Order: sequence, then structure tokens, then C-alpha cells
Amino acid sequence: MNEKTGEMGAGSSELQPKEEPSQTETQNSDTRAKVVIKTAAQVKVKPPHNYEVLLRDADSPVDRSSRDKLYDQLCSGLLLNQKRKKYWVDKNSNNCFFLYARNLTITWIEDKRYWQWRSIQETRDEVIDVAELLNVCWLEVHGKFQTANLSPGTLYELAFVVKLKDRAYGWEVPVNVRLTLPDGNKQEHKENLMKKPRGDWIEIPVGEFVSSPENTGEIEFSIYEYEGGEWKKGLVIKGITIRPKY
Repeated sequence: MNEKTGEMGAGSSELQPKEEPSQTETQNSDTRAKVVIKTAAQVKVKPPHNYEVLLRDADSPVDRSSRDKLYDQLCSGLLLNQKRKKYWVDKNSNNCFFLYARNLTITWIEDKRYWQWRSIQETRDEVIDVAELLNVCWLEVHGKFQTANLSPGTLYELAFVVKLKDRAYGWEVPVNVRLTLPDGNKQEHKENLMKKPRGDWIEIPVGEFVSSPENTGEIEFSIYEYEGGEWKKGLVIKGITIRPKY
């Protein structure tokens, strides 16, 4: 625009016709939009691995009236096998599990001189059993799990969830922790419980592995100590968590 006359110059962009997008650009844009929509839909409806089989063991009826209601329940978590397990999915629809103490093999658990079962309020609607150690010199806890229920190609980690009571004693000797994979490979280490906090739920790492269709089967995990000869007291076992590692 000429500042003196107020007239538009021949080269002014305000007089240039707007360039319409070509047919090719429009098609490419539509294709990209369809790809984005399709990808979002795929992420939203991705079914968790083997979930239909897992839900057969649910303790309560599962609402399948809509996809949203089903996924809400899967994200919140469902108790399985009479409160022996909990199953849920994470934000990526990967399967996660918690095996409660009732699902583990604990030496001397039925002898009330050494162990006792206690019920605790896990959530507002869930009461679960935990195993409290009263007095033993032979600590031995084992568990098993089928990797076929884990999401393929996912890195998983395992950890025992326990609590040491304020008056716990006999833990001067570190405990042994072991994970045995389906192919026989083992991951082992020791944990010094003397350095752990008292009165709170804590995690004792067990190991990690990638769930693979080529290496499916049963994993075994253990926490034990019986060579030191020390009498032990005050360990409360909630169970073990099996979840993707981020």
C-alpha cells in the first residue's frame, strides 16, 4: 500500500488470489488423518493378552455390557482364584499380576507356633490375607507362575512385598532371593533386611526378564534363609508383584 495515496501496489499480497491446495495435497492430508484416527482406535481397543481366559477365574461377575465398562474393570483390577491373585492391565494394556501370600508355598505355614494368617483391608472393597512370621529359624517361601499369561515381548520385574514389624529380630544374616526362568537360567542375590525400614510395606526385588513366546513355561521365585541358624520374627508377607518395568 502507498502510504501517501492509500492505494494498493500491484505487488501487494493482499490482492493476490489465495492458492487452493492441490488434489494430491488434499488426498495426502486425508490419508494422514485416517492413519492417525486408525492408530488411536487401535491403541484404545487393543485387547490385553489372554484376558478372556484369565477372567474365567474372576471372583466376582465381570460386566461385559460395553467395552468401556470392561476396560474400567481391567484397569481397576480383579481378584482371581478366591483372593489368591489380582489381575489388572496398565496404560499400555499389558497384563499385571499380584500373587497374594495364600498363593505361595510357605514352610511351616500351617503350624500356628511359627506363622499366623491375618486379614487386612487392602482397598475399601477388598480384604486379603497376609502371612505373619511368629518365630522360625528356617525361612522358606516359594511361588510359581505361568509366563503364558504375560504380555509377549514385555520386560517384566518381580518383587516380594513384605513388612518388617517394629519388634522384628533375627535378620542379621541376609536372605537369599532367587528367580528361575523357564529355560533354567537363574537370577540370585542376597538382601540385608537389617537395613530395611520398619512398619511399612516394602519391596524386595527378585529379578526381571522379557516375556517371549520362544521361552514360555513356568517361572519360580523364592526368598529363603536357613543356614544362619538365627530365630527370626516379625516378617509379614503380602505376596509378590509381577509387572512391566518402565
